[in-house]
Amino acid sequence: MKLKLSCLLLCFSLALYFDKAYAQTTLGIFDSQSDVGSVKPAGTASYDPAQQQYKISGSGQNIWANHDDFHFVWKRMKGDFILTTNAAFIGKGVEMHRKMGWMVRTSLDSDSKHVNAVVHGDGLTSLQFRRSTGAVTEEIKSKLTSADVIQLERKGNTYIMSVARNGDTFITEQVDSLDLGDEVYVGLFVCSHNPNVTESALFHNVRIVVPANGENGYQKYIGSDIHILDLETQNSRIIYQSPESLQAPNWTKDGKSLIYNSNGLLYKYDLATNIPAVLNTGVATNNNNDHVLSFDGKMLAISNSEKDGSIGYTLSSRGGDAKRMNKIGPSYMHGWSPDGKYLVFCGDRNNEYDIYRMPSAGGEEVRLTTAPGLDDGPEYTPDGKYIYFCSVRSGLMQVWRMKPDGSEQTQVTNDDYDNWFPHISPDGKWIVFITFNKNEVSPGDHPFYRHVYLRLMPIGGGTTKVIAYLYGGQGTINTPSWSPDSKHIAFVSNSKLLFPVYPIAK
Repeated sequence: MKLKLSCLLLCFSLALYFDKAYAQTTLGIFDSQSDVGSVKPAGTASYDPAQQQYKISGSGQNIWANHDDFHFVWKRMKGDFILTTNAAFIGKGVEMHRKMGWMVRTSLDSDSKHVNAVVHGDGLTSLQFRRSTGAVTEEIKSKLTSADVIQLERKGNTYIMSVARNGDTFITEQVDSLDLGDEVYVGLFVCSHNPNVTESALFHNVRIVVPANGENGYQKYIGSDIHILDLETQNSRIIYQSPESLQAPNWTKDGKSLIYNSNGLLYKYDLATNIPAVLNTGVATNNNNDHVLSFDGKMLAISNSEKDGSIGYTLSSRGGDAKRMNKIGPSYMHGWSPDGKYLVFCGDRNNEYDIYRMPSAGGEEVRLTTAPGLDDGPEYTPDGKYIYFCSVRSGLMQVWRMKPDGSEQTQVTNDDYDNWFPHISPDGKWIVFITFNKNEVSPGDHPFYRHVYLRLMPIGGGTTKVIAYLYGGQGTINTPSWSPDSKHIAFVSNSKLLFPVYPIAK
């Protein structure tokens, strides 16, 4: 009898394991899918693992009043979370009030308490919620219509909807004191607003982030995701995950690898095999996230944290003995001249952070900036005519540029955000940088675990657009991470890894 019971328990456990494995294969980061309410024809969902995209089809009368009918792809979760996706209906559609978006529900009952961030077929974008079982749905309409990017965040019993048209910054609405319980159903939905019609939507850049809870990233880490962003499609794929802090990926000249730092070491990540290997950096074994490849890809400048602060070293990009460059610290390496003769770095001298240049063969450093306040992140353009950097001298952190001798220092961005670490594309046409909300950070700080944007602008100036909406900050894109063909960018986002489904560190 005991043997039979043990066998039954084992079979049950194996069934649960394989069901979960199959669901992750077919539904990515979600556990399952369900039709909620009275739904005919039945809804469907499919997952494209190569592009990490979801196609969801659903019918259903409506999500409104005191009950709901729709198709739901979901995951059970507890605690706080951030849900983000790019979304678009497929085809013209039948009903102007067809709906898609994120939803959080207490149960899968049709009259369950819930909140959803929804885009309608006619463009109406709103935050809708039911405070108690069977109650009438309430709504807060966004000033924005036809959102392409939908985010829904939970902080306790507060739910925050942030929406944008692709390329723009977020517009936010929120509802407070909405108690849905700790453990909830979280997922994507489609409703046709017509029980006899099926509507479909495509979702990409789908992210479920479990944010930091007291961890500041300097003493205690949460997990990391390495992404590859395709600039043409704006689709971002997670290629690797780790419960440790992975930071600042550099793309190698041959396009085959990324170099990133983690726990003081540098790693070379093979993009073909999805396997990282430690890169030998000699005596430098406490590397931080300021490391940069020379334009020809043969050399690497790194920054090693030591007792007198960060110190710059150079070595072969294949690894090997590291040569000390700075006599004093802190010194943070950020760029090479295109001819390989000079290094530029951020240095703290007499409690003032400025941009310095020095010969890559060794020699005396030359101070290039003298304005009060932090100057950081210097990087040469591929033609060698300018050095781009970021500076707080105008009040907020903004992108600046100067001639290689430090002359003609000119502000490039001038907006109401803090913009850090400008990186120039290898073809010399574009600048990408990371943007922090000024209400969340001080101008001279770029901490871990914040809502940030990656933004793109033409090198000659012009319209700036958001190319990634993410949870990250420190380590996301501190150093150049363009692909050699200028078509892709590698970056890091952060989340507690409760449900890894991509290649993960062993």
